[in-house]
Amino acid sequence: QVQLVESGGGLVQAGGSLRLSCAASGSIASINAMGWYRQAPGKQRELVATITSGGGTNYAVSVKDRFTISRDNAKNTVYLQMNTLKPEDTAVYYCNAAGTYWDYLNRRYFEVWGQGTLITVSS
Repeated sequence: QVQLVESGGGLVQAGGSLRLSCAASGSIASINAMGWYRQAPGKQRELVATITSGGGTNYAVSVKDRFTISRDNAKNTVYLQMNTLKPEDTAVYYCNAAGTYWDYLNRRYFEVWGQGTLITVSS
C-alpha cells in the first residue's frame, strides 16, 4: 500500500523558520493532492496548505504569505517551508496524500496520513 514519512519538526523561536518534508512510498500509481494539516492542543485538525499534482495551491488564511507548499512529483515528496513562525503555529503537523496505488493488476484509490511531527514555537 502507501505510507507517508514526515521529517523536519522541532522547536524554534518566534520569527524563525522550519521546513517539513513528507515522502510517500509504496506501490504508487499516482498522487493527486498532497497537503499539510495541523492540530493544536485542545483544537480540531485544520488545513494548512494543499497542492495538486499540477502545482495548484491552497492555503489557510492564517499562514498565507508565511508558509509555502511545494512538491517533487518524481520523489513523491511534499514540502512545507514555514517562515516568520508564531507561537500560535505550535501544533502537530500531519501530511496527507490521496491518489491511486497498484494492488496486483488493479488500480485502487488511497488516502493516507503521516504519523505527525510536533512543531513548537516559543515566544
